[in-house]
Amino acid sequence: MTRALFIVDVQNDFTERGALGVVGGDAVAERITRFLRAHAGDYRIVVASRDWHDGDNDNGGHFASGEPDFIDTWPVHCVAGTYGAEYDEGFDTAAVTHHLKKGQGRPAYSLFEGVTDEGTTASQLLEQHGIIDIDVAGLTTDYCVRQSALDAIEHGRRVRVFTDLVAGVHPDSSQRALAEIAHAGAVLAESGA
Repeated sequence: MTRALFIVDVQNDFTERGALGVVGGDAVAERITRFLRAHAGDYRIVVASRDWHDGDNDNGGHFASGEPDFIDTWPVHCVAGTYGAEYDEGFDTAAVTHHLKKGQGRPAYSLFEGVTDEGTTASQLLEQHGIIDIDVAGLTTDYCVRQSALDAIEHGRRVRVFTDLVAGVHPDSSQRALAEIAHAGAVLAESGA
């Protein structure tokens, strides 16, 4: 078994009640939970990431000082230790084997930019566990899921994105992101959850 599941940023601030909530975020959290209950045993590791931004600075310009452009600058979100940074209530993390925090004072989109509390990176986890294949789910399709999938491909892994276990900021940019991921070599599939 050389497969990992990457679950990207299923956090309160990215679901319906959050600072950057996306339509369908709560439903994705619940579908991921159903999928894990049926399939967690199919994976050597299950890795979940969270944005974990500093509350006392602009995180390297990531938090807008004025009006956010929603491309490079954003409203304050996922501040470490707050409700918004916690996993969505619909996402049962019991099967998660590794938790990564990303951001922490700087912009970060990819799960590969995160570290465990012990300082282990996603790349190190892949090497330690001999991971070849990665399935990707989470939020948001057009930003952090996109970048995580592209980085996994760049790391030489075979990637599958579960299109029914993601939700994006905007339908058009989400479709473009999925097309870009597929063009880079990933498989787009439904999980059946």
